[in-house]
Amino acid sequence: MPSMAATGPAEEEGLALPVDDGGGSSGGDHASFLSTFLLYIGAHELFSPQMWKAAMTEFVATALLVFCLTTSIVSCLKSNESDPKLLIPIAVFIILFLFLLVTFPLSGGFLSPIFAFIAALRGVITFTRAAVYILAQCLGSIIAFLLIKDAMSPDVAEKYSLGGCTIHGTGDTPGIGIATALVLEFACTFVVLYVGVTVVLDQKMSERLGLPMVCGMIAGSSAVAVFVSTTITGRAGYGGVGLNPARCLGPAVLRGGRLWEGHWVFWVGPFAACVAYYGFSVNLPTAPLVGAKGDIGILKMAGSCWRWRRRRRLEEKLGQNV
Repeated sequence: MPSMAATGPAEEEGLALPVDDGGGSSGGDHASFLSTFLLYIGAHELFSPQMWKAAMTEFVATALLVFCLTTSIVSCLKSNESDPKLLIPIAVFIILFLFLLVTFPLSGGFLSPIFAFIAALRGVITFTRAAVYILAQCLGSIIAFLLIKDAMSPDVAEKYSLGGCTIHGTGDTPGIGIATALVLEFACTFVVLYVGVTVVLDQKMSERLGLPMVCGMIAGSSAVAVFVSTTITGRAGYGGVGLNPARCLGPAVLRGGRLWEGHWVFWVGPFAACVAYYGFSVNLPTAPLVGAKGDIGILKMAGSCWRWRRRRRLEEKLGQNV
């Protein structure tokens, strides 16, 4: 199973970094800086067939994932259940788990710009590969919503905004404020990163748990985030956290209108959470917790204090007798 342990792109490719020969030429310094910069962002991967194969995998997988997720969520909302929102997290978990399980060994199973971005920040993939992945994911989302738009009835598409990410409702569904939506995007994305990505970053833990368990943790944390965001606000006009900016982009491009209102929240919130999580993750303990030695348990501490006090009293009595 691929590991997200941080390694530099130059080291992964076995490439040598340019060395300054001390010539002092400004033109040479500029060329050296440019070549070093291109090397660090992984520009050489643009000529790698394997990278483009992985990007194609991300494109197809994201398109299928978005199609399945959106149609399933709309179906849950149209069901005759008294509270269909309880069905949505279950659908999200099952679908996301299956897609992660299949796609993870092929391209890394990013399927969302936030996972590609945090992987680039940690040095797991190059920024060039991350940019290509994000572009492929956005194109995959647009293709998926083209299919959904063609298959979905106009009334359903109008009622559910083509399954897009909404903040403001219409009429009697006012939605929520921009600030609240931004906080929810940041918090829920951070939860998913903390629960899922932290495990993937730990190579020993991820190998011990195995691929199915790791995929289950990522899918489970995403399902919990969706459930919390759709129930805590109590506003019908709010579609819940996006967690995947590419998924929010597709319907906004095809349908427009109010889907563009506050659309930036579904990008800024998750990407800000990635930056915050990066700062948090680089300061995580590198060694596992080791149990402390000595009488530090509350009962042991109380027993030690009682024995010490008893010994002191005995010594005082012996001193008085002498």
